Amino acid sequence: MLRKPVTAAVLTAGFLAAAAVVPAPANADPVEDAFLHAVAEAGVLMGDPDRAVAVGHQVCPMLSEPGQNAANVAAQVADAAGMPLGPATMFTGIAISMFCPAMVSSIGSGTSPIPLPFLGI
Repeated sequence: MLRKPVTAAVLTAGFLAAAAVVPAPANADPVEDAFLHAVAEAGVLMGDPDRAVAVGHQVCPMLSEPGQNAANVAAQVADAAGMPLGPATMFTGIAISMFCPAMVSSIGSGTSPIPLPFLGI
């Protein structure tokens, strides 16, 4: 009856080898986690958190393009995320506050491309 211990050892070794090959999950980003939490708290629903983060990261580059403003970017977010403009506007404001610190800090200097009423300021 040596077969059972040998079989168990082989299976265990196989599972350990497979576990070593499977990549560990990526470390969570605290800013992205806070962004997802804020979006959820605002009632903006996107089924895929990775997609939400990806669209959120696109907001800053879109906003920095010449002639763009937060309203234009919110319309682009609505199209990209397939959501109505109201939730897209909330999503865009949250993305700006989380992912565009340089733009948010420029509000005090008067050079912000973000209209103050858009952020409720």
